[in-house]
Amino acid sequence: MPLTPAEVQVVAAAESAKILYLSLHTATPGTTGASEVTGGSPAYARKSTVVTATSGTGTSTTVTFDVPAGVTVTHFGTWSAVTGGTFYGGNALSASKTDSAQYQVTLTVTIPVTAT
Repeated sequence: MPLTPAEVQVVAAAESAKILYLSLHTATPGTTGASEVTGGSPAYARKSTVVTATSGTGTSTTVTFDVPAGVTVTHFGTWSAVTGGTFYGGNALSASKTDSAQYQVTLTVTIPVTAT
């Protein structure tokens, strides 16, 4: 039996509340958060976010990452902590990004919850 719209919203809100940090990755993070970006000056770090749920979709605040020169970012991840913590999952970026100099990536994540 599919979820009702009200149930979808409850699930979206509960899942959204868990996500406190976003990360960038150089390949699929899999189920562990592998391939997270490191290095740079200023140094790469996970970014704090607030994910709010509306109509069954969680949407993060926009964050900006510092990325080292020559590093290609392809995926994002969602976490419970700025270091270590629980990895909740990730997905591919709409397009990979790279630059020969230190650069920044701005990211807003949308996480849909479906009723099936």
